[in-house]
Amino acid sequence: MDPTALTATELSEKLEKGELSSVEATEAYLKRIEELDPKLHAYITVTRDAALGDAAEADKRIKRGEATALTGIPTSIKDIFCTRGVKTTCASRILEPFVPPYDATVVRKLREAGAVILGKTNMDEFAMGSSTENSAFFNTLNPWDTGCVPGGSSGGSAASVAAGLSALSVGTDTGGSIRQPASCCGVVGMKPTYGRVSRYGMVAFASSLDQAGPLTRSVADAASVLNVIAGHDPMDSTSIDAPVPDYTAGLEKGVKGLKIGIPKEYFIEGLDPEVEKAVKKAIEVLKDAGAETKEITLPHTEYAVAVYYLVATAEASSNLARYDGVKYGTRVDRGEGLLNMYKLTRDEGFGAEVKRRIMLGTYALSAGYYDAYFKKASQVRTLIKRDFDEAFGECDLIVTPTSPTPAFRFGEKVEDPLTMYLSDIFTISCNLAGLPGISVPCGFSKGSLPIGFQILGKALDEETILRAAHAYERATEWHTKRPKV
Repeated sequence: MDPTALTATELSEKLEKGELSSVEATEAYLKRIEELDPKLHAYITVTRDAALGDAAEADKRIKRGEATALTGIPTSIKDIFCTRGVKTTCASRILEPFVPPYDATVVRKLREAGAVILGKTNMDEFAMGSSTENSAFFNTLNPWDTGCVPGGSSGGSAASVAAGLSALSVGTDTGGSIRQPASCCGVVGMKPTYGRVSRYGMVAFASSLDQAGPLTRSVADAASVLNVIAGHDPMDSTSIDAPVPDYTAGLEKGVKGLKIGIPKEYFIEGLDPEVEKAVKKAIEVLKDAGAETKEITLPHTEYAVAVYYLVATAEASSNLARYDGVKYGTRVDRGEGLLNMYKLTRDEGFGAEVKRRIMLGTYALSAGYYDAYFKKASQVRTLIKRDFDEAFGECDLIVTPTSPTPAFRFGEKVEDPLTMYLSDIFTISCNLAGLPGISVPCGFSKGSLPIGFQILGKALDEETILRAAHAYERATEWHTKRPKV
């Protein structure tokens, strides 16, 4: 039995039955990381000794009969979450030496559930990107084709799950950064409702958009992770104080009677024909399972990318002002005065994409341009949210492509930021409206690259999304495919 080939749910069952120990499973994952990660570069930091210690404690807990669904499960964490005693770089030189003295709430909850933390995964610097090419350290390679990107910004997390370098991972999604890499790597990726999962201890990119969520090999695994990390947190003022249901309990309800909206604005010119074909087949599978479909319209979709890059960059320019060489991480000081220390630290500490977004955001917020750009973008954001409110008056769920193309090749879009920004065109609106969404594997291109489709739901209705995604998984085998690495 190879534990690295199992889903987290399957692995949990074997641990509970005593067919395998968490130490044995963790050793198998660490061995695979040692063999494959020098090629794939999914991890920035591997915490080998701590992981084996966590696994030994998990085995004791299982023997005492105190296990949860995640106890003893080898897990990777995007390097955007603070981890007590382990460096948290956010894939940036400016935070490279930062070692937090505390755990993010998401990490704390995973530890309390008994998850084994294998290490921290690579990402686009400060979560800014759609390919993980903006990491300050190295590119993560797509396990399905190492000449292609894994998507971003949670590319390291998606690649680690797809390649069997972790049983599950936790990433963040500001404009599609969980769902788009999940689609590119052939795994499940879920972005919960904004505020459903605490952002405390998560390095901020755009505070009104960022949300943590799971990347897994099955929908059932995603539900198990959400059971653990969701819930109100008094340490986060934007955290929603609402009951958290058991997300695994309703998975088997099926989709009979559900109305699924198909927005015409998401099947547009520029959508890869292979992606369109795979997504339309997925819709047929849901119809065969008992769902009804209905064409709907989200008329302000065409403005979503422009709105996103004004709101997100404006918030980023504010959030990243704290990195000045005084409070955190790197300081570049050549004895030329305080102002020069600020300039040198930020010049040498930030990468090109981060600088570009800080400048865009600063411009949008500057006196004389605030009304024309940031205020106008905020008004259109409200219209985008109203589109969804009206659409959900007609349907229970919305199905769309996750990404307009399968994973693209390294360097293909890096010199053209506007083309790169369009990689998230189908995922961005969900963040602007604060809604939950999931990407599920639904096919492969002729080049053997994974394709995913997206299910969006009403705020705090993750249950129905997971139920529909699970029904699709039961009828297909795309989620069982593994890359040969």
